[in-house]
Amino acid sequence: MSIVSELYQTRWVRERYDRQAATYDLKAAFVEPMIALWRQWLWKHVRGPRILEIGVGTGRNFPYYRPEWEIIAVDLSERMLERARRKAQRLGLKVRLLPMDAQCLAFPDAFFDTVIATWVFCSVPDPVRGLREAYRVLRPGGRLLLLEHVRAPDPLGRWMDFLDPLVVRWSGAHINRRTVENVRQAGFEIEALHTSFFGIVKRIVARRSEATS
Repeated sequence: MSIVSELYQTRWVRERYDRQAATYDLKAAFVEPMIALWRQWLWKHVRGPRILEIGVGTGRNFPYYRPEWEIIAVDLSERMLERARRKAQRLGLKVRLLPMDAQCLAFPDAFFDTVIATWVFCSVPDPVRGLREAYRVLRPGGRLLLLEHVRAPDPLGRWMDFLDPLVVRWSGAHINRRTVENVRQAGFEIEALHTSFFGIVKRIVARRSEATS
């Protein structure tokens, strides 16, 4: 992907989620009871004290934050972050909320113990680049935790490939990402992989190698 193309797509994604911010929680509420079980499972695998949440959105994961953690949460959409800030204030959460692109994280190398993201890498224009950034900011041995929808096995996967351009224009999210393969390509070792909902939903626990070279 060229730099110009990447910048255009990143801007397009940001604007798309800015437009969705006001109604995002209302739409998400219909599926949250099922998703909450997957979120709970993922957050049980978090190891602190220093946590990065990528793509915090409006703060759907706030109920799983623990007071002993030092959490920084980032999102591409400033309007999503505005809603997250109000929610964090209502809940009395101690969290730093920052506007930031997952493809270019403004943190030092080996800074976090865990990086977590839910329903995020379907929307990142260059997902492997974003995952490599997550790898960079994790300490050796640190964990990457993902809850993602991905391309299903064929024949359903072929239908997802066909429909993907329409879904992206409507929602901003790809439905045919091969996220497990992308995680490996970024350099991570897969520790646990759970599949749900006809192969579409993946819960991924991955680890940055202990080696520092």
